[in-house]
Amino acid sequence: MTHNPIRPWRDIDRRKSRKIHVGPVPIGGDAPIAVQTMTNTLTSDAAATIKQVLACAEAGADIVRVSVPDVESSAALKEIVAASPVPIVADIHFHYKRAIEAAEAGAACLRINPGNIGNPERVKDVIKAARDHNCSIRIGVNAGSLEKHLLEKYGEPCPDAMVESGLEHIRILQDNDFHEFKISVKASDVFMTAAA
Repeated sequence: MTHNPIRPWRDIDRRKSRKIHVGPVPIGGDAPIAVQTMTNTLTSDAAATIKQVLACAEAGADIVRVSVPDVESSAALKEIVAASPVPIVADIHFHYKRAIEAAEAGAACLRINPGNIGNPERVKDVIKAARDHNCSIRIGVNAGSLEKHLLEKYGEPCPDAMVESGLEHIRILQDNDFHEFKISVKASDVFMTAAA
């Protein structure tokens, strides 16, 4: 931990982690903490999304995430990426093909929810697209969309189920020799999130 005499509340203990990159922005390891935000526009509206991405970058965001729920959003992504001064993360909702399209459009990172993407073969297809297009992957585990087998095992969303979901998907990435990934877990219950 480094001591900051001017702002002592900024002293933090950082857990050791592996460094990856979201475009040129380093994440983890000894990298400075990056600021990421998300647009609230329809990504299919490229002009509105670009305007918001530029405003976020001007305000200091290092990375901007956009939602990619449909083909129209995938189609707009190439224009958005080209106009953005910061890396764009594609937030993939339910269809693995949107992740493949986002990688092809130049997204710097793909945010996937393993419980929504589907079987391991689909995740492997996403890994191939990410590798082919130099994307990192963020595994976003959400207590509200855990895999059926984990809900059956644990009875309800809980920290152990969230961790197990994340570890299962890390294994898929590592088994496919893909290491440019980060992981996040969230639940509507703050204490459950912190426990996971």
